Amino acid sequence: EQCNLIVRKQKCNLLKFLITSKYIFLEEKEKKSNQYQSTVDDISDRNLGTTPAGPSSDQTAIQIQDDDMFMTLNNNHSRSSPISNIPIPSHSPPMARAFLGSTSSSSPLIALRISSFTPSFFLTNQRPRSLRPTTGSVVAMAEVPSEKRIKPHPSLEVIGGGCDQFLPAFKDLDLPYKPFPVIGSNRHLETIFASFFRTCPSVNLHRECLRAADNGTVALDWVTGDDLRLPLDSPVLILLPGLTGGSQDSYVRHMLVRARDRGWRVVVFNSRGCGNSPVTTPQFYSASFLGDMREVVAHVTKRYPKANVYAVGWSLGGNILVNYLGQDSLTCPLSGAVSLCNPFDLIVADEDFRKGFNNVYDKSLARALRKIFNKHAALFTDMPSEFNIRLAAKARTVRDYDDALTRVSFGFNTVDEYYSKSSSSKFIKDVKIPLLCIQAANDPIAPNRGIPREDIKNLTKDSNENPNCMLIVTPRGGHLGWVAGPGAPLGFPWTDPFVIDFLMYLENQKSKASASSTDLTTAERSLF
Repeated sequence: EQCNLIVRKQKCNLLKFLITSKYIFLEEKEKKSNQYQSTVDDISDRNLGTTPAGPSSDQTAIQIQDDDMFMTLNNNHSRSSPISNIPIPSHSPPMARAFLGSTSSSSPLIALRISSFTPSFFLTNQRPRSLRPTTGSVVAMAEVPSEKRIKPHPSLEVIGGGCDQFLPAFKDLDLPYKPFPVIGSNRHLETIFASFFRTCPSVNLHRECLRAADNGTVALDWVTGDDLRLPLDSPVLILLPGLTGGSQDSYVRHMLVRARDRGWRVVVFNSRGCGNSPVTTPQFYSASFLGDMREVVAHVTKRYPKANVYAVGWSLGGNILVNYLGQDSLTCPLSGAVSLCNPFDLIVADEDFRKGFNNVYDKSLARALRKIFNKHAALFTDMPSEFNIRLAAKARTVRDYDDALTRVSFGFNTVDEYYSKSSSSKFIKDVKIPLLCIQAANDPIAPNRGIPREDIKNLTKDSNENPNCMLIVTPRGGHLGWVAGPGAPLGFPWTDPFVIDFLMYLENQKSKASASSTDLTTAERSLF
């Protein structure tokens, strides 16, 4: 018992060092330059700036415990946190900002109550390798993976009807998944650490506001200069962030930079009200609403008709993406897609969301939703009585917010009906294009038991085998964490190289098929 107590104390000590040193580093870096800020040209939204929320007087301490045990909450007003006065970087993702700040003085501040310690092996600030941008054909510069089939490492669960086709895309899938020491030992610690401390690459973006058919507005953030350096047939990648997320989130930025540096044209799809996108109608977005997704895909394909278009979605963005792929399977123009940390079954996710430490995530995301709603509350003043505007403005949980606003906006009688009919697990079997799904078995927000394994495998003789889907489940990773691999602990997540390998493989296959078709046409013409 004494040994276990010592280990727990050292975990807390290690985390304090990371918290203190990381925020000092970010604070100094922000003073020297403004490179973490994206240049955004928004012709419709006049107020794109945000002010980081300040710390609250009400504090809640977290005591780090073992892997499968919840972090216990202890409301303690008499003790101050060593990080309570540390400023929140403006580029912090919504989860981190929700944890560390609030517009209301009564909202809790999540602080880590830990003592000081300075381990030498954390002094190395690992960063993603800089990749040289290219201006030529993406196929010419890409490393084409060997067609030799590899055997996935036993630490990974790899299933799906698409395994035979897609396994050659991954050159490192035979390596074990090794979570970063201490951080990867607890799913909550890994989730929170990645949200707080993962570096956010500097990227200059310009904003295009797309007006939808119902006069709603979504914001598309494109990489500045891509139209000058990339040919028109360069592949296009659409990125869909998670709930309340946007182009400012670190996990989005890392994928954006990785794809950009391989010659891809990248655009971030900021849903209504997210990423400081303007709200022009009394309607936001939901897990079931595909209208904006259809219009964005149509807009991108029309703008670049010679390019293959792909998409990557995280969390709720992944759920929306898979819903779109399944429901519009016969008309979907995308060439491939990737879903990460997808909750799949929203009924199951809602049940787990209200258990133990998960309540903290629930309240944090509800706070972020309230902030977006209250910013645009004037649009909802004349709405019918079915809308519970007062509850939406004060919602303490995501379920309360969905009950007050979301389900009514999109025509559902109850929250459970909304969650059931919005779950992408119902539509994944209908997907007709290559789809890679990556999940973490210990994800606290996208439960492992909600993954539709049978629909992804489709191995029974009575069912039509779907050769398009492949699932990778890591033993650890938390939610949008995956603090493992060469980018750990502060750089890109473990999943990024696998995502880009998959997308590059699909693009290379498309290019080969196109070249073969061209050669065949030329040969046929020569005969006449």
